[in-house]
Amino acid sequence: MVVRSILLFLLAAVAEIGGAWLVWQGVREHRGLLWIGAGVLALGAYGFVATLQPDPNFGRVLAAYGGVFVAGSLAWGIVVDGFRPDRFDYVGAAICLVGVGIIMYAPRG
Repeated sequence: MVVRSILLFLLAAVAEIGGAWLVWQGVREHRGLLWIGAGVLALGAYGFVATLQPDPNFGRVLAAYGGVFVAGSLAWGIVVDGFRPDRFDYVGAAICLVGVGIIMYAPRG
């Protein structure tokens, strides 16, 4: 169950971050409406993927996903845009991922 949840978080991150990046490219880099449209579709896919999480609590899933988004955005920047995070970026992302673990996977009674 945890592995499935993590894979869904990763898929959601690719869809949301990728979609936002496509919109950014379409608007800020003047690549046009096809890029923007592809970004909007990817963002819609993100919304759907989030519903597949095994936890039934919207607030918990989206709060935890926020930490995945932070780390994923930095990773996307490294891979796609050549961004070079500093140590504070890495520490902040690690803190966010610890928060994801606590929010989603802590034992509850």
